[in-house]
Amino acid sequence: QVQLVESGGGLVQPGGSLRLSCAASRSLFSAMQMGWYRQAPGKQRELVARITISGHTNYADSVKGRFTISRDNAKNTVYLEMNSLKPEDTAVYYCNALGAGLNSWGQGTQVTVSS
Repeated sequence: QVQLVESGGGLVQPGGSLRLSCAASRSLFSAMQMGWYRQAPGKQRELVARITISGHTNYADSVKGRFTISRDNAKNTVYLEMNSLKPEDTAVYYCNALGAGLNSWGQGTQVTVSS
């Protein structure tokens, strides 16, 4: 498995910004599709954004134009830049690594958007 460690969550006011980071433990990172998912209380886990090995990205409709996913293969790290945050973005955000026969999850980081 790949160990994934998320950071950057916290409490932010509506309209604010946060940047999440996910550091992977293995050099296989560059061979893996990376994704950010989130799960709000009482709801199913949903895809927020993902980035392929070649750098192609796709986003949930609810975050398009506000969130940006990126990766730094030299640092084995994937980022999620979140702008114009809304209360409905409140959730635990999870990092996912898929590829090379592996499907790994991080422990999650809480994002709370509230005034």
